[in-house]
Amino acid sequence: MTKRTKTKAKSSASTGASGDLTVPQAIERAYAHWNAGQAQQAEVFARRVLAVSPAQIECLHLLGLIAHAYDKMDMALDYMRQACGFSYSPGGYFSNYAEMCRQNRLLGEAEKAARTAVERAPEMVGAWNNLGIILQECGKLEESITCLRRVVALEPENPEACNNLANTLLLTANFDEAQRFYEMALALHPRYAEANSNLANLLMKQGKFDAAETYAQRAIDVNPQLVTAYLNLVEIAIERQQFDCAMQRLDALLRFAPEDPSALAARATVLHRRGDSDNALRAAMAAVKFAPESASAHNILGKTQQALNRFEDARKSFARAQALPGLERNNARINLAEMYAAQNDKSAAVAILTEVVADDPAHVLAWGQLADIKKFSVGDPQLEALKHLYAENISRFGLTDRMVLCFALGKAFLDVGDGENAFRYLAEGNALKRETFDYDGVQTSRWLQSISSRFSQEWLKERAGRGDPSAMPVFVVGMPRSGTTLIEQILGAHPDIYPAGELRNISTIIAKNDAAMSQGNSAGTEDLAGMAGQYLASVIAMAEGRPHVVDKMPANFLHVGMIHAMFPNARIIHCRRDPIDTCLSCYSKLFAAEQSFSYDLAELGQFYLAYRDLMAHWRKVLPGDRFIDVDYEAVVANCAVEARRLTDFIGVPWNEACLAFHQSRRPVRTASVNQVREPLYTTSVGRWRPYAKHLSPLLAAFGMDE
Repeated sequence: MTKRTKTKAKSSASTGASGDLTVPQAIERAYAHWNAGQAQQAEVFARRVLAVSPAQIECLHLLGLIAHAYDKMDMALDYMRQACGFSYSPGGYFSNYAEMCRQNRLLGEAEKAARTAVERAPEMVGAWNNLGIILQECGKLEESITCLRRVVALEPENPEACNNLANTLLLTANFDEAQRFYEMALALHPRYAEANSNLANLLMKQGKFDAAETYAQRAIDVNPQLVTAYLNLVEIAIERQQFDCAMQRLDALLRFAPEDPSALAARATVLHRRGDSDNALRAAMAAVKFAPESASAHNILGKTQQALNRFEDARKSFARAQALPGLERNNARINLAEMYAAQNDKSAAVAILTEVVADDPAHVLAWGQLADIKKFSVGDPQLEALKHLYAENISRFGLTDRMVLCFALGKAFLDVGDGENAFRYLAEGNALKRETFDYDGVQTSRWLQSISSRFSQEWLKERAGRGDPSAMPVFVVGMPRSGTTLIEQILGAHPDIYPAGELRNISTIIAKNDAAMSQGNSAGTEDLAGMAGQYLASVIAMAEGRPHVVDKMPANFLHVGMIHAMFPNARIIHCRRDPIDTCLSCYSKLFAAEQSFSYDLAELGQFYLAYRDLMAHWRKVLPGDRFIDVDYEAVVANCAVEARRLTDFIGVPWNEACLAFHQSRRPVRTASVNQVREPLYTTSVGRWRPYAKHLSPLLAAFGMDE
C-alpha cells in the first residue's frame, strides 16, 4: 500500500455536477486526482459517486486510502471493511486492508484479510509480501519465511523484499542467512536506511557492538528520524550497561517522536534498569496509552508495576500481553513466572516455565529462568533437553542466547556435581560475556585505593554533624553473592523493618553531587543534609510507617564513607563469606546488572582483594556501633544468635519472625531469590573445594594452591 502525499489543492469549479459524468468517468477522475497527489479533489469525486451509487467499492477503497493518508485510522478501516465486503472485492483491496490492520495492531483481522488477498490475487507480489510480514508479527515464522522467499524469488532485485525476508530469518536465529539478505538489500540500495538499521540489530545480537553502532549511525545519517535506528543504539548502550548513554539517545529520539510507543517503552526499560521505578511506570503507561495493542508495552508496564509491589496490576498487564497476538506472549509468561518466584511461589513459577519450554523448546530465556529456579538431579530429562538444545543449535543462536544457555548448563551441572561439564560451559559463557565490554582490573584496583585515600578519618571528622540524624536507613553491603539478600530477608521479616531491595538511590545522589563539584557549583557541593534528605524522601513512602528501611545494594560498599557522613546514625552491615565461595558464586552467575569484574577468574580475584582492603579501611575509620561485619557461615551455622546480634545492632526488639524469613511472601528481586526462599542450609559453605582444579587463576590471585 502506498501512502499518498497530503496535497491540499483547491477543488476546481470545472468538475461540474455529478450528472455531468458517468459513474465510471467520475471514478476514473477521482483516481486520477489521487494519483496526481490531489487528495481533496479525489475525495470530492469519490463522495459524489457514493451519493449516487453507495456500493461503488472503488470509491470506498479510495476513501479508505485518503483517510489513511491523513492518519484517520478508524475511518480508513471502516471504508476498507466496506470495500472488502463483497464477493467480487479484488485481492488488492484486501492487501491494503490487511496492511492497515497490521499498522493498527489488529493482527488477527490483518492475517485473515491478507490470506484472502493472496487467494484472490495469487499473482500479486505485494499481497504475498504483506502476508509474510503479518505472519511474522503473529509469530508464525516458518510460514512467513515461505511467503517472503516467494517474494524474493519473484523480485530478486527488490531490496525491500530481501530486507523483509532477512527480518524473519533473524527472528528464527538464522543469523548467517539473515545477514546475507541484509547485505543483498544494501548491495541493491546502499542508502536503504531500514536495512542498515536492521543489520545493526543483527550485529548487536551477535555481540558485535562496534559494527552495530556503525550501521545504526549510517541509518540515521540517511534518515535522521528513523526510530528503529535510535532504538538499536539504545539497546547497544543497555547491553553495555551504559544507561546514561541510553537515556541521551532516547532523549534525541523523543524530541522528534514524543509519542512513539516503542521509544516510550524503551525509556521505561532503561529507567526500570536504573531503579527509577516511578518514572519508569509513567513512561510505560504512556507507551500503553499510545499503543494499547502493543504486547511489549504491556510487558514493560507489568515489570514496572512489579517493581513497585503492585502485583495485581502487574498480573493484569502480563495477562494482557499474553492475550495479544505476536511474539511477546512467552516473554509475558516468563515475566509472570519471575514475579511468582519473587513472591515465594516457586511451584507456580516452575510450572509456567515448564509450559513455555514445552511449547517452544528453543526458548532460551525460559530455559535460563528455569535453570535458575529449579535444582537439577542426575538423569533429569530437562537437563538432557537443555544439553540437546545447546548441541543442536548453539551455532545459530545470538550472543545473548549463547551466554544464557552456557550459564544455565553450568548451573545445572553444578547441581548434579559434574565439575568437568559445569566449568566447560561456565568458561565459555564467561568468556563470551567478557568480550562485550572493556575492563581494566589494575585501574579498578587503583580506583578502590583512591576511595580509601579520599575518605580518611580526618575527612569524616571535618564533616561531623553536617548530615541528617535519622537512624531509619540500614545499609547492607558487600560483594555480590556474599549473603546480602539473606541478611535483608532475615531483617525484613521483622515488623519494624522494610526490606527495600537493591536501591540505586545512594549512587545516583552521590553522582549528582560529584557532577556539581566538577562543574564548580559550590552551592550544592557536599550538602550532606540535603543529600540525606533526598534519600529519605525516596524511601519513607516505601517504609509504610516502619521505623527502618533496609537498602541492600551490595555495591554501596564503595560509598560507606559518604553514607556515614550523610547519616551518622545509620547502621551499616557488611556481609562476608568465604572469598573463594563468593567468587565462585559470582563466576557462575550471568548478572542482570553490571558486575564487570566477575567474568574472568583472575580479574575476579584481583577485584576481591581490592574490595577487601577497602572494607578494612571502613572498619578502621567508622565507629564500631555504626559498622558491623556478619559472616555468612556464622549465620547458616547459628541463625538465631546472628539474627539477635543484628536486631540488637539496629536497635529493634527481638522478633521470632526473623527466623522464619523463608516463609515470607514479601518480594525478592535479586539473583539470590531462590536460595533465600529455602530454609538455611550449609551445603554452600566450602562449595568451591570439589572444584579447586577448575579455579586455578582465582586461587593464584589469593596465593593459594589447588
